[in-house]
This record gives sequence, C-alpha cells and structure tokens, in this order.
Amino acid sequence: MRMSEHTNTDDDRDEAAMATARARLYRLLAATFDGETETIAAALDRGAFATVADVLPIDIETANLRGDGHDADSLAIGYDNLFVVPGTHYVPPFASAHATDPSEAFESDSRYHTAGEAGELLGDPAADMARLYAAAGFSPERGDDIPDHIAACFEFMRALCEREAALLDGDGSESNLDAVRELQARTLSRLGWIDRFEEAVASRDTVEGVFAAIARLARTFTAWDAQEVAHADRQLSETTPS
Repeated sequence: MRMSEHTNTDDDRDEAAMATARARLYRLLAATFDGETETIAAALDRGAFATVADVLPIDIETANLRGDGHDADSLAIGYDNLFVVPGTHYVPPFASAHATDPSEAFESDSRYHTAGEAGELLGDPAADMARLYAAAGFSPERGDDIPDHIAACFEFMRALCEREAALLDGDGSESNLDAVRELQARTLSRLGWIDRFEEAVASRDTVEGVFAAIARLARTFTAWDAQEVAHADRQLSETTPS
C-alpha cells in the first residue's frame, strides 16, 4: 500500500524543475504547430530549439533551428503551405490523417487519402485523445477543435507537465502524482504517428527546412520523453514504501 503523501526532497525539486522545462518546450511546440509564427521567429532568434536539440541524446542538425533572418511573415507562408492550405506541400497536422488502420472505409478523391492506408478526419485517434482530455478535465484551446491535432496534443502534455511540477513542489499525494504520470505515458504512447508526420514534413519542406527541423526535434523529444516518463514511473513504484 502506498503512502498517502509524497514527501518533498531535493530529488523532487530537481524533478519538478525538469517537469517545468518539459512543459516550456511542449508549450513552444504547441504554439509552433498552431501557427504562432511570431513565437517561432523569437524562439529561432534566441536559439531555443537548437539549445534543446544540443542536449538530446540523438544528433539533430541544428542549422535550420537557429535565427537566420526568419521573420514571422515568411514563416507564416511556410506554415500555411505545409499545414493549412491543401496543395503540393500540404501535410495534415493531425493523427487521424496518418492512421495506418482507418476506423472506416470510405471513398475519397483527395490525394491526401489512400483507402486502407490513410485515415479520416476525426477518426479513432481523435476519439482516443478526447477521452484522455476528458479524464484530465482538460479542454484544448489549440488545434482548430481537432482533438488529435499535434498542437492540441502538445498543449495537453504542457498542462500535464505543469501539473506534475506543481505536485512535486507542493508535496502532492502519491496517487495524484501516479495519475498524472500515467496520463503522460498514455498520451505519449499515442504520439507514434509523429514519426510518419515528421517524414512527410521532411519530404515537403525542402527549401527553407525550418518546419522539417522542428518536426524532427518534436519527434526525437517525444520519443525521449516517453522513455523518461516510463523510467520515472518505475522508479516511483520501486522506491515507495508499502
């Protein structure tokens, strides 16, 4: 049986600081994929993306993650071409479009839908994410009301990381800490589609490459974070007295 209260220690304060740092990155990624191009330009200018890439355990090319004259207006054009306006470079920014096992078979003349290979808007992944939001009492404000939009998923992870930091800083109960980390793990387990999303962005963002580089960073970070969350949960289970 677990202790009802979590005693705050130096390790907890370190973990709280890490949770806060993770929340900040998820907030930045959510803003990026929601089209806040002024935020993207400012982050590139101060090297925020490159700094994260430099500390991750996988080599990421950072040339396109640094401020080299990318302003909000030019980034807005690139963002719209990739994620808003269907065209030769369009990449749907939500999981259902990248589902390899669609929940429904339907006819479509769209070049972005291949029967049996690409899913429908608001498919099963959207329903899965909506259930996670409901379990946490969370209502996303990003992602155009599409639950599995990448910006909404990252906004949710930001909120969960902030909740984890608050629990660690405030002697929250073990059960609440367990619950928020379980929600993080469940959410991250549903972000595997970002691999396909990143590959699609890389194949289409071949001129400036800014969004391809950010998508690569997002893919790498979420994979790393999934491992770290699972490790933290195992440690908590092993060290908590019965």
